[in-house]
Amino acid sequence: MSKLGTLGARLHRGEIGYDFVGKRKIWYAVSILITITAILGLAVRGLNMGIEFQGGAVFTTERTSISVSQAETYAEEASGHDAIVQKLGNGGLRIQVAGVDTSKSDQIKQQLAKDLKVDSEKIAADLVGPSWGDQVANKAWQGLAIFMVLVVIYLAIAFEWRMAAAALVALIHDITITVGVYALVGFEVTPGTVIGLLTILGYSLYDTVVVFDSLKEQTKDITKQTRYTYSEIADRSINGTLVRSINTTVVALLPVAGLLFIGGGVLGAGMLNDISLSLFVGLAAGAYSSIFIATPLVADLKEREPQIKALRKRIRAKRAAAAAKGESLEAPVVERSYDDEEPDDDDATPAVVGPRAQRAQPSSRGRGRGRPSGKRR
Repeated sequence: MSKLGTLGARLHRGEIGYDFVGKRKIWYAVSILITITAILGLAVRGLNMGIEFQGGAVFTTERTSISVSQAETYAEEASGHDAIVQKLGNGGLRIQVAGVDTSKSDQIKQQLAKDLKVDSEKIAADLVGPSWGDQVANKAWQGLAIFMVLVVIYLAIAFEWRMAAAALVALIHDITITVGVYALVGFEVTPGTVIGLLTILGYSLYDTVVVFDSLKEQTKDITKQTRYTYSEIADRSINGTLVRSINTTVVALLPVAGLLFIGGGVLGAGMLNDISLSLFVGLAAGAYSSIFIATPLVADLKEREPQIKALRKRIRAKRAAAAAKGESLEAPVVERSYDDEEPDDDDATPAVVGPRAQRAQPSSRGRGRGRPSGKRR
């Protein structure tokens, strides 16, 4: 078995782990800092909305030796508006001018053909009216709102309202970060961007639901035992699915990175940039939020319940009593063969999330007292 597979198996069995929930304040602080940076970038620089949202014209030329900076100057002089020029993979140019109506587009096209020294018949012009852009923006917001409502309803029914609330916070966290990166980088927001945003929400929700499903299974009848607190079980759920989440994210990020850095950066494909950047940032943010935000937030909400508070007090009292007797209730699970008998609940030593202690030593009970030290095999 590979090292990663061995690590995943040990995490799943609870032999090792990291205290994600115990350090939740650190993750909250990191997320708040990133979110504030994204909001500031959005407030200061704003979003570079494409013509699909604000109306305008896009002129695509055949192969030309004119540089991007020269083409921007020509386009701005011809239209009187700011222009965005991209070099295409075939050597042509994609010139985008916002705020241009149909009556002025032909005049701009003729002037561009003269300045760029190309045949005007070989310049393709696509016009988008501002009213159509408003419709696209409204439909995008409606689709996003409907998606969020359906997610909350489904999670509230399949799990509980606390998990639904935590998942909603994680999704808003992912959207905010992705939109903030768009504002800071200055990439154009197009319908492709909206498609990318909706796609990353699905990926983020998938990772979150995987952890929630494990947490739901492990916390069934949690108040009937005194071995683990809710936060500890939440930690075990995260650690048990950690390698799976990492593998899923890495496999998804690799092709997206190819689209972003090769398709968009090398080939100069504009639409690939629009989709791939939102996917790349959103997938990374979604993996982070499902591990560091969603589940710790659920643990925070559950620990406020009276019955979970009472359970925590009982567990602490039991561990304090065990510590006074020189015993430890915080030792990792010792591997047993399948034909081993199950130990009694009172004598069992639970696995503990977070930094692991050494394997539990045999209890002092039963040693030197003339009786067996354990159950008969």
